[in-house]
Amino acid sequence: MPSLQECRFTRVAITAAALALLVGCGGKAQAPAASKPEVTVVTLHGAPVSLTTELPGRVSAFRSAEVRPQVGGVIQKRLFVEGDKVSAGQQLYQIDPGPYEAAVASAQASVSRAKAAAAVAKLTADRYRSLIDAHVISKQDYDNAAATLLQDEADVAVAEAAVRTAAINLAYTKVYSPIAGRTGRSSVTEGALVTANQSSSLVTVTQLEPVYVDVTQPSTTLVRLKRELASGQIRSAGADQAAVKLALEDGSPYEAPGKLQFTEVTVDEGTGSVTLRAIFPNPRELLLPGMFVRATIEEGLRQDALLAPQEGITHAPDGSATALIVGQDGKVAQRNVMVDRAAGDKWIVTDGLAEGDRLIVGGLQKVKPGMEVSIHEAAGATAPRKVAQSTR
Repeated sequence: MPSLQECRFTRVAITAAALALLVGCGGKAQAPAASKPEVTVVTLHGAPVSLTTELPGRVSAFRSAEVRPQVGGVIQKRLFVEGDKVSAGQQLYQIDPGPYEAAVASAQASVSRAKAAAAVAKLTADRYRSLIDAHVISKQDYDNAAATLLQDEADVAVAEAAVRTAAINLAYTKVYSPIAGRTGRSSVTEGALVTANQSSSLVTVTQLEPVYVDVTQPSTTLVRLKRELASGQIRSAGADQAAVKLALEDGSPYEAPGKLQFTEVTVDEGTGSVTLRAIFPNPRELLLPGMFVRATIEEGLRQDALLAPQEGITHAPDGSATALIVGQDGKVAQRNVMVDRAAGDKWIVTDGLAEGDRLIVGGLQKVKPGMEVSIHEAAGATAPRKVAQSTR
């Protein structure tokens, strides 16, 4: 049986012989051939994408009426409950009508007096007309009687107008709601003294079905959209078809979509933004004036948009973006790319990549430009139909 020292010597001799076999003509050992690194790629394809913009906004009432008295007096009654719905033409307050009833009676008495004077003047003028033909009175006397009749008839018209004015003021003692809606907090109670056309309103009536949502969009975004529309890069969604979706303050989606009504024609000098107004149904009155919301507005349709998974695009600190692709020769190539906006978990690429490019999305840390790689196609990569743009 060989000793321990003999076994060690045998192993050393075998190792030396193996090294001698690996030594080539150049005196160096031949390393085994390295295998190609495996990467996961996505083949890029163009697809139509609906472009949308998410913008902050505020809810405003469809109609809002500040009810003010048109005559002065003391409030006798309040005929509604604060916060209740009222209909157009419903009486809200009763102002003391006593002084105005007296004014109507006085104006009617003035009409009677004026009519009596006019009747006497007419009889006098008729009598003078027959007398002047008989040359009993002078023509001057007849002219004076005729003029008095015209003056008395004018007094009747003035008195009748005063009656109508007094009746209007009497009617104003009943304060009605000009619109249908929900009442706010009443600023007066019974016994309060109000004056005609005072600055403070008695109550505000607000129509909450439907409601407006006003959002602001940067003018730079609007200019970019107009340029893309003019160049044919995107197709307009149409003013009548532009649907608007809403997210509430807690992030939950609003139950019904709205429609874009109009876009302001001027830019706010302070913020550099343009106001857009959308209208939303509000049957349950969930949306209240002043509420903060986020609106998603459809801008248009970009035909054949190139969508690249976000994990395949690398952004540098200076904002530039690059991507690695596998060329037809099976080698890695680097591309400088330009992206427009996020589309879910993808970027819309506007420059640097083309239809059919194989974008590397897995194994990026193992490869660099010029390396030959083995590719594995990613599965289940479908392009989203809607694009959400963050607020700029």
